[in-house]
Amino acid sequence: MKDEESGNRLGSYLRARRELVSPAQAGLPPGGNRRVPGLRREEVALLAGISPDYYLRLERGRDKNPSPQVLASLARVLELDDIERTYLLGLATARPRAPHRKRPEHVPARVHELLAHLQIPAFVEGRAFDVLASNPMAVALSPRLRPGHNRLRSLLLDPEEQAFHQDWTKATADFIAALRTTIGDDTDNPRFVELVGELALSSQRFRTLWARHDVRSLDGGTTTVHHPVVGELRLHRDKLPVDDVILVVYYPDKNSDSDEKLRLLAALSSTESAGTADDSPAGIPPPKTP
Repeated sequence: MKDEESGNRLGSYLRARRELVSPAQAGLPPGGNRRVPGLRREEVALLAGISPDYYLRLERGRDKNPSPQVLASLARVLELDDIERTYLLGLATARPRAPHRKRPEHVPARVHELLAHLQIPAFVEGRAFDVLASNPMAVALSPRLRPGHNRLRSLLLDPEEQAFHQDWTKATADFIAALRTTIGDDTDNPRFVELVGELALSSQRFRTLWARHDVRSLDGGTTTVHHPVVGELRLHRDKLPVDDVILVVYYPDKNSDSDEKLRLLAALSSTESAGTADDSPAGIPPPKTP
């Protein structure tokens, strides 16, 4: 997280966002001989109604306390949505944090019980998309939903997970933007530092999207996946906070084609589990536990 480590996260965000706004979007003539993508610094300053020198100080981290009015003007010029505007305000008001001690995320016992009773794919993830617990239907949906896997790492580096998503391009953009939102000003969290560092070294896709500084939430929604056994599934996703972790559930529309396929997947998974449990030489049942 080079930009976070530099202590100039506000300037890094402003620079990344202005590079994504074209002159045409801002109502300016494209002009010739442009050496930078998006808007120039002086163009942002002009459109926001502030001096070029002041805007330069903001980008270079020499002024880290812009007024709410200035931030609102910059958000308008940079065409930020509500989530992005909130993120910008957070960057301007962020204060130094005490160093983190690595603390394992904990899944409450009652959530383990809930997972065991749910008949739809359900799992628990941490703030960095680590899978902390899952039920059999989640694993049947995707083996990458076993505890110990990281959803973002799988999405970027596992070919099977890439083929699993109908729109892998959108999925990666959503996940990476959601990770940046989750991190917020918690930039010294060891798990975030570890994950971002690993993916920055191993994935060009991650490096490209991380440099955009996109932020968004990844709560509810609908996704389409390609299961290798039952085929295409259209599933709704809900994320429910439980203490410090997130319970994620996937479910289809009732009586839909995807509903039938998910029932088939459950039956196949149950059959495979039973076969594994009964697997013993010459059909002899496994010994009973005393």
